[in-house]
Amino acid sequence: MKRSLHYALLVGFMVIVSTTNAQNPLIMNQYTADPSARVFGGQVYVYPSHDILATKGHGRIGWFCMQDYHVFSSPNLTDWTDHGVIVSQNKVNWVDSNAYSMWAPDCIDRNGKFYFYFPSQVKASYGRGFGVGVAISDKPYGPFIPQQEPIKGVHGIDPNVFIDKDGQAYLYWAQGNIFAAKLKDNMLELASEPKILGDLPDKGLKEGPYLFERKGIYYLTYPHVANKIERLEYAMSKNPLGPFTFGGVIMDESASGCWTNHQSIIEFKNQWLLFYHNDDLSPNFDKARSIRADSLFFNEDGTIRKVIPTLRGAGVTRANKQIQIDRYSDASKQGVTVDYVDTANRMKGWKATFDLKGAWIRYNAVDFGKKTSKSVEVMATSADGGAVEIRLGKIDGPIIGTAKIQKSGDWQLTKSNLSKTTVGKHDLFIILKGSNSAAIDWIRFE
Repeated sequence: MKRSLHYALLVGFMVIVSTTNAQNPLIMNQYTADPSARVFGGQVYVYPSHDILATKGHGRIGWFCMQDYHVFSSPNLTDWTDHGVIVSQNKVNWVDSNAYSMWAPDCIDRNGKFYFYFPSQVKASYGRGFGVGVAISDKPYGPFIPQQEPIKGVHGIDPNVFIDKDGQAYLYWAQGNIFAAKLKDNMLELASEPKILGDLPDKGLKEGPYLFERKGIYYLTYPHVANKIERLEYAMSKNPLGPFTFGGVIMDESASGCWTNHQSIIEFKNQWLLFYHNDDLSPNFDKARSIRADSLFFNEDGTIRKVIPTLRGAGVTRANKQIQIDRYSDASKQGVTVDYVDTANRMKGWKATFDLKGAWIRYNAVDFGKKTSKSVEVMATSADGGAVEIRLGKIDGPIIGTAKIQKSGDWQLTKSNLSKTTVGKHDLFIILKGSNSAAIDWIRFE
């Protein structure tokens, strides 16, 4: 019922799972973290780590547990495709397949090839601690072929790769401090000695480097434990290797208390976006996380405005798909609560409950397209039988329809005709009529 998934088996190595989700979190059928977002061929590709729950003999109970990587793509930040597993710990020569430590990765393209960088604990024959390896593909979604050896001279986690305008490639990673070095043209070997980027705040854990360039300024972004949990910060430089000047905070510590965060920043269709993660689907265990995306903006002097996390996210939602109004843009201060549809399976998502006459939810950027919508479907439940009206643009905007919800203790699909034809893109207001409460899972226009 919630976040319906459609599976299609492709010939060869991958299974495609498509889901329409323009809201946060982006992926609803598995745990994802540490999103490294890239734009390849006009599409966004996100390379996250893949959290799973450790069991006896498979990872460390109560700790981060990751055995493989997926890649997700979208042409519009709304329709996401899971291209399946691209690298697994038991298929990499140098990785300790009992470590379950396939942590934050990255990917970049060069000369028609795609280079996927990933960390993991090494086998005893390679020493101790973490190494960083590379897998190569002709396509951004694979198949990726892991190299037989990790990169020499790199010991740490959270690799990030950047290619400057002059063609020079750089690798960044974390190992107590944040390190950087030039890469050779083959993208597989260091071309310079590792350098500690020591111009950052010196107190508290720093990890997860991600560097990008805009208008001649190089931005080094990273999570930092300034107090008890990580917040996202950045530093600025005129050179990919620094020196860097501290710029400020991109995102404050998670309100939910999720101990980690991890970021990437891209420009897509003339809009800058911040990808990050939180513990939306696992609020009681923050080692099982979910990736998110929100818009990011710059000030005139090049500094970054602080990003406030949203439920709504950054994509446009099509009116003929399930609109999860619990991922709202705004809501009345009273009369609206959001909770899980099923606390035993939080991946079913959330519901919005209206229990005060006039309580409302605003949901931005719904695209009705060029064809006129004639009816609206509402998946809802109401013990006494309630009703909601749907308005366009503003809380006192034109009413396009009213959905009457039958009296029932179970979820039911209600279909109502619209009173006003609608095309184009609009913000929606969903408002409770009368005093009978109602819980809504999703709405959809036909």
